[in-house]
Amino acid sequence: MSRIERAFERARAEGRAAFIPFLTAGFPDERRFLAEARALLEVADVLEVGLPYSDPLGDGPTIQRASERALAQGMTTRKTFELVAELRAQSDKAIVLMTYYNPIYCYSHGARGEAGFVADLKAAGADGVILPDLPPDEADTLLPAARAAALDTIFLVAPTSTDARLKLVTAACRGFVYAVSVTGVTGARAALPEDVPNLVRRTKAVSDLPVAVGFGVAHAQSARAVAAVADGVVVGSALIGALERGEALAPLARELAAACSKEVTAP
Repeated sequence: MSRIERAFERARAEGRAAFIPFLTAGFPDERRFLAEARALLEVADVLEVGLPYSDPLGDGPTIQRASERALAQGMTTRKTFELVAELRAQSDKAIVLMTYYNPIYCYSHGARGEAGFVADLKAAGADGVILPDLPPDEADTLLPAARAAALDTIFLVAPTSTDARLKLVTAACRGFVYAVSVTGVTGARAALPEDVPNLVRRTKAVSDLPVAVGFGVAHAQSARAVAAVADGVVVGSALIGALERGEALAPLARELAAACSKEVTAP
């Protein structure tokens, strides 16, 4: 059983959704990133590390700013792998990398190809990779490399995904399925869309994998709403925003993790 599988199994056994916080690698700087990532790993089930990229089409302004700052300070793919390796040396929690395809293409534009990116990411200690802009039906070379390296591949489904598309995408997923709550970019929102439960239900109808919901989980209330219907709760922009304000993440992370409980309290 992989670390990701164990993370969701443990959360399920404890009557809660898995807590999956997101941080951009190297933001606000390498030292602070490592310190805050370690703090998150104390309460997280899975840590999602974002590879900074100059054209993150699926990210809202908060994560875009974080990527721009990290890149301006010299963050690269190799340095991101080094940060993942440092975290792996100190924690056995599951770690996944979120990356757009262009950095994979640039990194692997040589003799080793995509297999080189996958092998180096796995060697750094990552358990999976989230691919927001690579359709699985266009991943015919990356998927075999990931399978050979035992690196889980996580693709995105959306409220607009047809049932046929849900079946195709989830068949290529390993570890979990990432369901986006909105047809838009990342970012904290006041409330979750009403069709999130339906998206989770439709996804589970075609896959036995855990379903984690992200995009728009801004606070404990929205985390609680997601936890009631999904297997995992992904929080990114709210944490990055707190870092922008100079706040330590541990208090917010504990609050969000507590909100992932599936316990129903009597009115």
